[in-house]
Amino acid sequence: MQPLDSFCKPDRKAIRGILFDVDDTLTTDGQLTAVAYSALEALQASGLITIPITGRPAGWCDHIARMWPVDAVVGENGAFYFRYLREARSMVARYHHDAAARAENRSKLDNLRTRILADVPGCAVASDQPYREADLAIDFCEDVPPLPPAQVARIVALFEEAGARAKVSSIHVNGWFGDYDKLSMTKRLFAEQFESDLDTEQSSFVFVGDSPNDAPMFGFFEHAVGVANIKAFAGQLDATPAYVTDNSSGAGFAELADALLATR
Repeated sequence: MQPLDSFCKPDRKAIRGILFDVDDTLTTDGQLTAVAYSALEALQASGLITIPITGRPAGWCDHIARMWPVDAVVGENGAFYFRYLREARSMVARYHHDAAARAENRSKLDNLRTRILADVPGCAVASDQPYREADLAIDFCEDVPPLPPAQVARIVALFEEAGARAKVSSIHVNGWFGDYDKLSMTKRLFAEQFESDLDTEQSSFVFVGDSPNDAPMFGFFEHAVGVANIKAFAGQLDATPAYVTDNSSGAGFAELADALLATR
């Protein structure tokens, strides 16, 4: 990973949008700071497309799509995207699975939840689980004392033994049934809502994240950025970003925003 100042000015000037993780990328210690939110607002005001790509639940994403300065949101690690059409006052919602499949998967995840909680002492169902539609989030350090890496790996293994996919964020292990992730739903969003083919246009966008569940995005985007706290996951990433900020979390997001806005 190169320092952010290696991201040359001509490449920064050609950027059309910024895609970003939320927890510990936009937020800092669980809070959305004024500095980070102001940076996001300034990015959209400059004409850049702004889209959170998050593991957070549908209930939160509905709020984000409606009330934040964003053009859309991908949630639950790629289970859906929401786009709020402000002039029409309507929400576009697209899911990887239909309602019947989501209900079937929920039953399987409920059974798996019981097994994980019994097998891994100290973990808990994430506090945002009631607002989720497609996955199961197991908390290992947000509202519980941090678990050691071996216990986090055990949670992942239990998901995978049941045939589910599992991704580790900075706070949760998210598990789901279905062949999707952050990247696949982001591509669908751009094709359906922005008439863009990310396979040919990815160099026009920046992705910024902080943890292993961002690896598909890091591996795909030429101009991927990690905020400085990504260094805590050294050796755990399937793909690493091209650049890393000097600052962590929301301050790192604002650092990237300043670098992009300086060219506009």
